[in-house]
Amino acid sequence: MMDMGFGFGFTVFPIIFSIGFITILVIFLVTAIKGLLEWNKNNHSPRLSVPARVVSKRINVSRRHHHTGAGNHYHHHTYTHYYVTFQVDSGDRVEFVMSGNEYGLLCEGDSGILSFQGTRYLGFDRNTI
Repeated sequence: MMDMGFGFGFTVFPIIFSIGFITILVIFLVTAIKGLLEWNKNNHSPRLSVPARVVSKRINVSRRHHHTGAGNHYHHHTYTHYYVTFQVDSGDRVEFVMSGNEYGLLCEGDSGILSFQGTRYLGFDRNTI
């Protein structure tokens, strides 16, 4: 008969730890591979410059909290991602991630020439008519 007492937890812990470690490793590898594939696809895509209009802007702010045991110190990290949606002459819409500086220079309704390569935003030259 198997003893389900105190010793049982010590035999299960390595299995649970291994499963958790492997899961985290697989998630990390899948994320890295997806990033490399997108980077490679963008590098092999043509650079395009097309007439477009800014139709919407949005910001995604996320916070990460980290607690250190010594002295109950908390570290807060805030990450801000800036997104702009453009509509091209064909009516298709495309959203790009960009820097806060680029984001701040664009207003909804701006028209101009959108430059991009795959999913990579390269720039937007506003019409100055």
